Amino acid sequence: MPQKEQTVTAGRKLVIVESPAKAKKIGEYLGADYRVDASVGHIRDLPQPRDLPAELKKGPFGKFAINVEDNFDPYYVVDADKKKKVTELRRALKDADELFLATDEDREGEAIAWHLLEVLKPKVPVRRMVFHEITKEAIQRAVNETRDLDTDLVDAQETRRVLDRLYGYEVSPVLWRKVKQGLSAGRVQSVATRMVVERERERMAFRSASYWDVEGDFAQAGKGASASESFTARLSGLDGRRVATGRDFADDGTLRTKAAVHLDAAGAQAVAEGAREADVVVSDVAEKPYTRRPSAPFTTSTLQQEASRKLRMNSQTTMRTAQRLYENGYITYMRTDSTTLSSSAITAARSQARDMYGAEYVPDSPRVYGRKAKNAQEAHEAIRPAGDRFRTPAQVAGELRGQEYALYELIWKRTVASQMADAKGSTATVRLTATLPEGTRGGDGTAYRSAEFSASGTVITFRGFLAAYEEGRDESRFGGDEADGMGRRLPRLSEGVALETLRAEAQGHQTSPPARYTEATLVKALEEKGIGRPSTYAATVGTIQDRGYVRSRGSALIPTWLAFAVTQLLERHFPTLVDYDFTASMEEDLDRIARGDEQRVAWLRRFYFGDEARSVEGLRDLVEDLGEIDARGVSTIPIGDGVVVRVGRYGPYVEVEGEDGAEPRRATVNDEVAPDEMTPEKARELLEAAADDGRVLGTDPETGHEIVARAGRYGPYVTEVLPEPEEAPKRGARKVKPRTGSLFASMDLATIDLETALRLMSLPRVVGVDAEGVEITAQNGRYGPYLKKGTDSRSLTSEEQIFDITLDEALEIYSQPKQRGRAAAKPPLKEFGEDPVSGRKVTVKDGRFGPYVTDGETNATLRKGDEPEELTQERAFELLAEKRAKGPTTRKRAARKTTAKKTTAKKATAKNATATKATATKTTATKTAAKTTATKTSATRTTRAAKKA
Repeated sequence: MPQKEQTVTAGRKLVIVESPAKAKKIGEYLGADYRVDASVGHIRDLPQPRDLPAELKKGPFGKFAINVEDNFDPYYVVDADKKKKVTELRRALKDADELFLATDEDREGEAIAWHLLEVLKPKVPVRRMVFHEITKEAIQRAVNETRDLDTDLVDAQETRRVLDRLYGYEVSPVLWRKVKQGLSAGRVQSVATRMVVERERERMAFRSASYWDVEGDFAQAGKGASASESFTARLSGLDGRRVATGRDFADDGTLRTKAAVHLDAAGAQAVAEGAREADVVVSDVAEKPYTRRPSAPFTTSTLQQEASRKLRMNSQTTMRTAQRLYENGYITYMRTDSTTLSSSAITAARSQARDMYGAEYVPDSPRVYGRKAKNAQEAHEAIRPAGDRFRTPAQVAGELRGQEYALYELIWKRTVASQMADAKGSTATVRLTATLPEGTRGGDGTAYRSAEFSASGTVITFRGFLAAYEEGRDESRFGGDEADGMGRRLPRLSEGVALETLRAEAQGHQTSPPARYTEATLVKALEEKGIGRPSTYAATVGTIQDRGYVRSRGSALIPTWLAFAVTQLLERHFPTLVDYDFTASMEEDLDRIARGDEQRVAWLRRFYFGDEARSVEGLRDLVEDLGEIDARGVSTIPIGDGVVVRVGRYGPYVEVEGEDGAEPRRATVNDEVAPDEMTPEKARELLEAAADDGRVLGTDPETGHEIVARAGRYGPYVTEVLPEPEEAPKRGARKVKPRTGSLFASMDLATIDLETALRLMSLPRVVGVDAEGVEITAQNGRYGPYLKKGTDSRSLTSEEQIFDITLDEALEIYSQPKQRGRAAAKPPLKEFGEDPVSGRKVTVKDGRFGPYVTDGETNATLRKGDEPEELTQERAFELLAEKRAKGPTTRKRAARKTTAKKTTAKKATAKNATATKATATKTTATKTAAKTTATKTSATRTTRAAKKA
């Protein structure tokens, strides 16, 4: 929207920005006539449906806090932690003659400004103030060049917010039911997760291939082996056919083309030996000029990529650091898709380059950069140092430290370099021909007569922009990129010159699988596909890690097996939602809404309800029939040779069918094993370890029983090996169970000793008794270490406290008030696998009459001596089996006395009738209130539409 020049009138003026740091800096530039305050981000948002007012929970807003039937009207509420701030802003507005909304000039900033208007309802003139850097000149210019609120931008941001709520609230519950509780789905995060999973699938399917070549050192005949005269060349061909390199092999390990020679170890050794004795001559010399242009100034995504490569900063750290630099006036706005610079910035960069490096380092005309990424928004400049004259890193060294200084220096170098001259030089390529001795043969018997070697080197004669900055590079899968020969100088040679071989060695190589994504390369891939926005990339990468879909190993992003299960479900049943082109098209549609070329409501209606004319299903229809989703199928990932990985409630495990109808064999998979490392051989190794009798630690001196450490499905543990009974136990006699103890999180199965094992098996430990003679014990449970005194349990801070805590310390804990949260359904005390009879999951729960085990159909109370924390899966199944064998419990009911209760019943009936009438009245009022609220929201939107018209 074009800016309007408006004259600022005299009087007290209120300026609202997002952050306190920005408010402080802007306040210094505007003076005493202005009060600058911060909203501290958004002041209101869509509430969780459970937090809606009671009268709205059962109405049209009840599912999403959005009325999808009535123009997708959102129900916004002021955040609880922002109510005080809103009160402060209203108080400040009462003393103001004008209101300046100075939030960021992007969709989100425009939406924050709109929410402030909706909540504050100002009665004074309102101006929209925008700027891209926080300098005195920029702020004073912005306060005099204000504009109206851009309702198209607001519509685009509201559409995005509603879209994300609908997507998350419709798809996430599918993941809860079919994969695991607590999972989340998101428009961008699910696609980003799929990209990481697909790369891991490529690595899993990859088959390495070996190939060989020969490297040699050569010098002109008769000139010796001085460093200045010798050079290194690599075998490139045999008898006119190219020698295969890593690029010639497919991911399945096969050679893509038969035109290339696949040299094996024997052939390479033979060629190397032959090259040492061969007559070598220069067959070709080629030289061409080399020119390299500087990179464009930083956008949000390229800043994140380069900060990752050069500064080892992840995306979130980069954005937090850039935010601080922006708010304190060091750089321009850091959320941008644009590579353009203002005329003043170009002048500043060229002037600084000329002053620091010389006039020859600055081209005759300014450089102009275009955008190549999809859906680029040109609302802002590129990220650059703030001001009409840039401060050098040396000038800010006293003000900035650590990451802030490093990031500012990176931005300054990139900006200045972008306006500098090209780097120039020359690239020389030399080809050599070696006539091999008779009898030089490959491993397959093929005779080789001549070998071609090649060498290249690039010499920079004028550094140009390289004097200030050189862009980092992502790791190449095949190597041999441009940087390999950079700076290498070859001796002057001419065609036909004879050479002598100083060294020739055969070298073996293995093809490499596709490199895993790093944060930098994932951000780059998202941008290239047009998925998401630069301002969301850092949050997206953080989210998929926080949700347990991706973990880091060094800088590499590795998907978890949980990510495989979630991705499989979405690909099979919601393919459109994780389709790259579809997701990118949604960004394009949001851009169209921002430009006023698309209507918000019409677009949301097509997305959610579908488009019958185009036979396109909407989101609502996609999630309707969940019965077709095979939960076991989507959580199963075949590895090969009949081995699968399954994602269960307790995490991933490998499984292979048992022989002759036996139970399947299973073993837990820990996070240390990446999916591409889970081969059938590795799986069987885990299965054998799980089936192993364990590591013998020694003998219990008191019982004489052998103590072993084992890896169980639910984690490592220690147990005693009981001797076989001399005779079969009598019927009904309880089988003696071995003592067991789970290892603490800090313990290692490979290093645990006998003494520690005996202490674990002795738990629970008696700490002492209180003044009333009640025993206090310390023990470990599913939810961590705790103290128990009768029915009163208190959590401990660490597992080690179980052995170390004293009676005085325990009494001190019990002297404190017990912390209780909001009343909620109690979580299971313990969870097991599926019952062999009912096929349902078995859990231990805490009931009104004590702990009990249940499969959802049958409940069995725990017996005396059955502690929930120590209950085994086998014992749980046994209790349920005994309960089923007894059959349903029948109770005699006493005959009811009806005569004496007739009067009471009549009174109750009358009372109920009155209550029903009152409830009906109350419901009517509630519906009226809800209708009023919805009407209010609609009226607001109607007013906005009228203003737009």
